Amino acid sequence: MATTHYRSCTLCEATCGVAIEVEGDRILSIRGDDADPFSKGYICPKATALADLHTDPDRLRQPMIREGTTWRTADWDEALDLVATRLRGIRAEHGKDAIGVYQGNPIAHNLGLLTFGQLLMRSFGTKNAFSATSVDQLPHMLAAMQMFGDQLFMTVPDVDRTDYMLIIGGNPLVSNGSIMTAPDMKGRLAAIRARGGQVIVVDPRRTETAEVADRHLFIRPGTDALFLLSIIHTLFAEGLTDGGRLSPHLDGVEALRTAAQPYAPEATAAATGIAADEVKRIARELAATPRAVVYGRMGLCAQEFGGTAAWLLYAVNAITGHLDEVGGMMLTTPAIDLVQLAPRLGLHGGFGRWKSRVRGLPEFGGELPVSVLAEEIETAGPGQIRALVVCAGNPALSAPNGPRLERAFDTLEFMVAIDPYLNETTRHAHVILPPTSSLERAHYDVALASFSVRNVAKYSPPMFERRPDARHDWEIALELWARLKLPANPVGRLAQRATVAALAKLGPEGVLEVGLRSGPWGLRRGAASLSMAKLRAAPHGIDLGPLEPRFPARLGTRDKRIKLAPQLYLEDLPRLAARAVELSRTGADGSLVLIGRRHLRSNNSWLHNSQRLVKGKPRCTLLMHPDDAIARKLANGDSARLRSRTGEIKVPVELSDEMMRGVVSLPHGWGHDVAEARMNLASSRPGVNLNALFDEKARDPLSGNSVLSGVEVQIRAVVG
Repeated sequence: MATTHYRSCTLCEATCGVAIEVEGDRILSIRGDDADPFSKGYICPKATALADLHTDPDRLRQPMIREGTTWRTADWDEALDLVATRLRGIRAEHGKDAIGVYQGNPIAHNLGLLTFGQLLMRSFGTKNAFSATSVDQLPHMLAAMQMFGDQLFMTVPDVDRTDYMLIIGGNPLVSNGSIMTAPDMKGRLAAIRARGGQVIVVDPRRTETAEVADRHLFIRPGTDALFLLSIIHTLFAEGLTDGGRLSPHLDGVEALRTAAQPYAPEATAAATGIAADEVKRIARELAATPRAVVYGRMGLCAQEFGGTAAWLLYAVNAITGHLDEVGGMMLTTPAIDLVQLAPRLGLHGGFGRWKSRVRGLPEFGGELPVSVLAEEIETAGPGQIRALVVCAGNPALSAPNGPRLERAFDTLEFMVAIDPYLNETTRHAHVILPPTSSLERAHYDVALASFSVRNVAKYSPPMFERRPDARHDWEIALELWARLKLPANPVGRLAQRATVAALAKLGPEGVLEVGLRSGPWGLRRGAASLSMAKLRAAPHGIDLGPLEPRFPARLGTRDKRIKLAPQLYLEDLPRLAARAVELSRTGADGSLVLIGRRHLRSNNSWLHNSQRLVKGKPRCTLLMHPDDAIARKLANGDSARLRSRTGEIKVPVELSDEMMRGVVSLPHGWGHDVAEARMNLASSRPGVNLNALFDEKARDPLSGNSVLSGVEVQIRAVVG
């Protein structure tokens, strides 16, 4: 007899509600959940891949131990004991920093790894901790810390009530958000226009989002900060600034005015490619629209001026009265308060408390930029990484200069991966510990609900019984922690007072219950408070209402004031000014720069083993303007060699006038051409590794985020 289970999709940031029809252990169908109060029946094509991932024959079900070049299966006790013995020995001989930790972005979708997983990862006490954060949103986190007092205070667009949305370097129609949890962005953007509002997209590519917007403006990669400075210049020059309700709480208004003074729209047009009149028009529209918002994402972050651009984006929202206001940039009020919960999980905010050993790059939030991982493995001396723990990540494809990183992996004394696949990264491990599938474990969006465009809460119990010999990822972490006998972090102190069996019985749901009770929708609400019992009784989720103004009370700064002009950003402006002339030549002198892109059917490197998502025409192609192709004697479908300072790849060319002249685009997450990996479908359509072209030494010097956009490349036809 068929039954229907209601869950949240865990494959991207949108958290869409899904209805999964099951008979026995077979998945019959996956459709959108019409009763979900947030997604209202919407799903993207990725959701159906939940079935593929669960039944994938390539997904590992038992621990794997590598002996030389061959792999064998092992039972859990043997594998866990081996990992604990090797890590404990290396730590005892070489110190705690000899163990490196890398965590991938699927952790953000995982209740167990966000709770008990951090018990293990943070208890190592190593300075050599890394994650996908430093190839993604680090500029936003730094700006939130500097301006609002906490790295987690990344505000999100109140997209459902805005009347004017300026999108810079983001493609939410495809991402369904990205630090903006928002299912059905196509419908949400259409609703803005239906109520008489406008959507403006600024991007080097006429993206899917740009196609449905009111206006699209091409911008040269890496010049977003100049564009934002020219908007700020116009706002001050024309007397259009008004901080609104927060005006008494804004520090640094005059310093911001002075900083923007040299950047009149006429002065930045040559570099950005955006005419002065267009800049002024946008500035005036922002100031004149009561409910307006400026949003920026990967194109704004993953560049050499990502830190400065993220600061300026928040500043524009503040001085136009659109920060913490309805229809503007607001904080979510999630049921689980991450700011309160994070310290209990060992996630302490901080910046520059220590630096990487080789290049001296600052930590952020307890982590170093992943761009230094290879050199910290390769370079001998105290603190050298000799063992690595990789959890839910594939840095061989997601980090800059992946080939160098893979060579470094092969020099490690020991490497362990908590991952369900033998992929481009885990093939270098000595042990792979595979967790259950997402449908076999409980789910609650602790992280993503904190950046949702509406306050919602939803718990999903396990849908399938796991096999008796299977382990959840949080159980793997807990068992390793117990065997390693590591010093305690805050969660670890709890663990010291309880047996592992008791902690296992508590489980992530126990932590979730504590978080719900102590959160903003918890005990303080009296009879209306949230609890696990209420969540279990509401399988479609609970709507907690629209976003609410939370500043200045919520500010984390000591004086409860917003810092509009932090000194580290002001000190970076001379670097920007020095590069402006050089940036203005991009494309104009025949040079080409590379940007990334994503597709609705893809999410980084981990969904390419699903037939539903990779079927159809190849998507790992180099988008190129026809004029640029003609100049290089390239035609549609030709193969081209794409070369940068660090690598060279061969890729098919796809001509399109959606690209700005002088800019080419390649999707990230591909490059499944490694024989040792066991992802058969992905390897049949391998594509190429975009990140092999990116120099690990290229970074935004403020935040440490890797430069993955605006990188100069040379392209030539493949003869024969």
